[in-house]
Amino acid sequence: MSEDRPGVYEIRIHGCPTLREALALQAPIEHLLCPDPDHVPPCEIPWSFTLADGDDDAPTVLVLGVYTSRGRAMQVGERVRMLVGETRTVAVGEGDAGEWEELVEQYWFEEGLGSALSGK
Repeated sequence: MSEDRPGVYEIRIHGCPTLREALALQAPIEHLLCPDPDHVPPCEIPWSFTLADGDDDAPTVLVLGVYTSRGRAMQVGERVRMLVGETRTVAVGEGDAGEWEELVEQYWFEEGLGSALSGK
């Protein structure tokens, strides 16, 4: 994927011992990405959350999906890393657009480019 071309990236926050703790991280990360929830759309970077399985010590991984360039995804990952602290590992990698269809659709809609899924 090209540095300048937007795509789906996953920012995985490891080290959550409980589902409750993983979900509690969503609000501060949301605020990091969108400090003014009442702003006029669109958000600068389309984003969404999901959960994934971790390991025995920290069974839940909070996954932040973003639709942006690789460079911007890395910047967001670093900001998330600073927010969640050193006790959690934050990893940034490419995501599967098929698993994050709402981000792709949001990007295409907000950019006025029609629907990515319908080809319009």
